[in-house]
Formats: sequence, structure tokens, C-alpha cells
Amino acid sequence: MTDIQLYDTTLRDGCQAEDISFTLEDKLRIAERLDAFGVHYIEGGWPGSNPRDASFFVEIRRRTLRHAKVAAFGSTRRHGTTCDADNNIQTLLKAETPVVTVVGRAWNVPVERDLRIPLEANLELIADTVRYLTSRVDEVVFDAEHFFDGYASSPEYALACLRMAAEAGAAVLCLCDTRGGGLPDAIREATAAARAALPTPLGVHCHNDGDLAVANSLAGVQAGAVQVQGTINGFGERCGNANLCSIIAALQLKLGRICVTPDALADLQTMAHFVDELANREPDHRQPYVGASAFAHKGGLHVAAVQRHREIYEHIDPALVGNHQRVLLSDLSGRSNIIYKAREFGVDLDGTDPAIRELLAKLKELESRGYQYEGAEASFDLLMQRALHGYERRFRLIGFRCIDEKRVENEPPLSEATIMLAGPDGEIEHTAATGKGPVEALDLALRKALVKFFPEIDEVNLLDFKVRVLSSEGGTGAIVRVLIESGDAHDRWGTVGVSHNLIEASWQALVDALDYKLYKDRKRVSPSGTSAVGQGAKG
Repeated sequence: MTDIQLYDTTLRDGCQAEDISFTLEDKLRIAERLDAFGVHYIEGGWPGSNPRDASFFVEIRRRTLRHAKVAAFGSTRRHGTTCDADNNIQTLLKAETPVVTVVGRAWNVPVERDLRIPLEANLELIADTVRYLTSRVDEVVFDAEHFFDGYASSPEYALACLRMAAEAGAAVLCLCDTRGGGLPDAIREATAAARAALPTPLGVHCHNDGDLAVANSLAGVQAGAVQVQGTINGFGERCGNANLCSIIAALQLKLGRICVTPDALADLQTMAHFVDELANREPDHRQPYVGASAFAHKGGLHVAAVQRHREIYEHIDPALVGNHQRVLLSDLSGRSNIIYKAREFGVDLDGTDPAIRELLAKLKELESRGYQYEGAEASFDLLMQRALHGYERRFRLIGFRCIDEKRVENEPPLSEATIMLAGPDGEIEHTAATGKGPVEALDLALRKALVKFFPEIDEVNLLDFKVRVLSSEGGTGAIVRVLIESGDAHDRWGTVGVSHNLIEASWQALVDALDYKLYKDRKRVSPSGTSAVGQGAKG
């Protein structure tokens, strides 16, 4: 039994964000994922607004949802017509959903200035529409648009709008902070007033224009709301909607209000990333609870403390929401960071080992030159293996050359890279490749040279490439840092390179990326990690 109902509007309100566009198949997959997670209501869209949403309601009826009710969304009937003659109302019924959510104005200002109808006429629209729909569908949710602004302007009228919907049979009255500018105290006060005035269950629907949508939603629950509307990852128009991921975690872990099972809560990060993936977005590392940085520690003092007692710097156990603790490496690192990271890579270090001090000094010296290992843990692992175990790369660069040539003004330039290197037994390989740019050409030439000695190089994919100028003092000759993310069928890893020369920095990161592939594959064969490393040519 749950205390709070979760009403997800990712597929409708979330799609109104300027950088979000889901295909029909995306929407169906998200709906099934939300249902499996335990969401109570899934708002599929506005069936009369576009063919994709109309198709969604047809297709979702063919899927078996075990938990969630699907809702179609629309507005009250138009002034001057009847529900029977209003195309929007009839389209809602054609969606054949068990729930219909209908939005009506609850603020006197837009009623008079936008709809330009008498206040009494708006009350009639609300009552007539809700009454008509409740006789034809299982459940009607009334979204009181601009309720909190309306309550601040004219509390009597805002409450009258709710009363009309409640008397007409609405199952839930959802109070909307439509402009997203409310403050928690005002949300709490207005929700409490609605709770005192009406027995009908209340919901809360907040936008994030003041960066308070989650706080406002929690304030609404504390004042008596039993349904929370929001979107996964906070997708939505303008600055977004209330982020259900943060709301779910806070409700369950902070307020003790049950909305999903513990197993579902532990799936929260995976579910958030699933929706990001279908939205073609990189997950926000700094997102509370589910972001990669949510439980990441960088300062040596913090790392030492969380190793003794996690709760000192972590407000919840990250495993409860499917996340995990991370320790970052930088010039702020102490010995605790090194020991912690070594454990992650399967190396148990003695805190008194002088090699740790040497490794820490090397790390800080490199970071002072611009190297950053927070997003390049593979480069750090290789650095650690060289310092502690004498690891040596299995190939040796002899030289490379990159040429950029633009032959025709209106055509793209041609990039060519030539590489000469020595393999594990000293055999020389000399190759060349072309690419859209010098980095791609260099990458292709390097792979072409290495695959002869190491066929597994073909398994590596370059997933992300970032360049950052570290100082503008040198103008176009400034130091740059290149971060590369690579992956294969088993893992993803990051590497780094730093130089005044962009190609040289890219080369460093590319070489580490491919070298790490060879290292980790050998380590998988030889789990001890030390007997299989340290052999071969120096890099």
C-alpha cells in the first residue's frame, strides 16, 4: 500500500522541453518502463495535438501494463459550445483511457485577459466538462492551472474553481504552480487551505522556473497532497518540471512516505538513465541521488572520513537509489584517495608504502600541468601500474605525422596521418589513414598499425571526445586538455592528454585508451594483474 501516488507526465509535459523529442516507439518503451518501476499514472499525451500522441493511445492499449493507469490530457470545453460538440473533448474520449486529466484555469487574471470570459463562465466550463467526462470514463483528474498564483491573487475564486470540479465528480484536484515561481511556504499555505476547504484528494504539479519544483512538491505533500505530478529527470517546458527522481527519493527516504517498493527505489538510477538514453541526452552527472557525481568525493579530508564512516559526507546510502560511492583524483587528493582508487582497480595497498607518496607527488605534479584524472581513471590506473609495478606499454611509438590539406574553397579539408611504431617483438609497422579531421586520421592510423599485433583493438569504440583550453594566456598556442571516453562490450573508460599541441594531447589520450584495452584484457586473463604486466617495449 502506498502513501503517495506518482503521476508521471514525461510523455506529455516532458516532451514540451525544447531539446526533447520521443518517437512513438520511445514513448511506448518509456511507458512500459515506468509501469515496471511502479508509477501509478502515466500521462501519454494530448491525443488531439499530433498524430504521434493519437497513435500512442492506440498502441498502448495493445500492451499489458501491470500497475499504471494511462491518462489522456486535454482542456475544458471551449466557451460557447457543448461537450458533445467540442472536438477536444471528443478526442479525449476516443483515446479510450481509464483516466482523463482535464486542465482548467484557476486564476482570475488569465480568465479575464486570455480567455476573455466572465469569471462565472469559467466556473461553468470546469463544472460542465468534469461532469460530462466523469459519466464516461473511470476517473477524472482536474488540473487547476495557475492555482497558486490564483490563490495569491484571489483565494476565494481559486478555491471556487476547485469546488466546481470536486462537486462535478473529479477524483483528484491537482494544484498547479504553472509559472514555476512559487516558494515553498506559499505552496504549503495554499495547499493547506485547499485541504481544509475540500475533502477531495489533492495533487501537486510544479514547474522549475525558480529552481524549487522539488521543494515545492514536497511542501505540497507535507500540507496534504497525496498525488505528485512530475517528469523523469525534470524534463519540461522552459526550465523543466518537478524531477520525479529526486521527489521519489526524498519522499521515501526523508519523509517516510511510501510511493514505490524498495526494489524499485534501488532501480531509480537505471530508470533515470534509461529515459535519458531514449531522449539522446548525456545523463546529468550532478543530478541529485542518481547522478554520477551525487556521491563522488574529491578532497582528501572527505575521502579519509567516508572510509571511516560513510554518513559523515553522504546523506543516504547510495545503494538505496541504485547509485554508488566514487572517489575522484586530483591535486586535492591525499593518500586516502590513492588507496581507495587502488582498491577499485583490485590493488590492495599498504598505507605506509613509500610508493604511495611517490605516486601522489607524481599525480599532483601532473595535475599542476593540466592533467585531470577525475574523468580519466584509465589513465590513472596505467599511471599507478607504472609507478607500483613497473608496467610498460607493449608497443613503442617511433613517430607520427599529420597533414591537413584544403584543395578547394567550398569543399571540406582532407586530413592524413602517418604512424610508425614497434610492436611487442620490435617489428616495425608503418601505416597511414585519412579522416574528417586530424584526430580521426590519427586514431584510424594508430588502430590500423596496432591491429596487426593486437586484433582485440577492433573491439574498441571511441564514445566521447572533449577538448578544453586550460589558459587563454597563450592565445591559439594555449595548453589544451583532451578527455576521451572509450568502450568495448564489457567496459567504458576515460583517458587524458595535455599539451600546447592539440594533436599531441589527442595522441596521448588515444594511446592510453588503446593501451588500457590491452592491459585490462590481459588482467582479465591473469587476475592478479602483476604477473602479466611489465613485459614488452617501453613507451
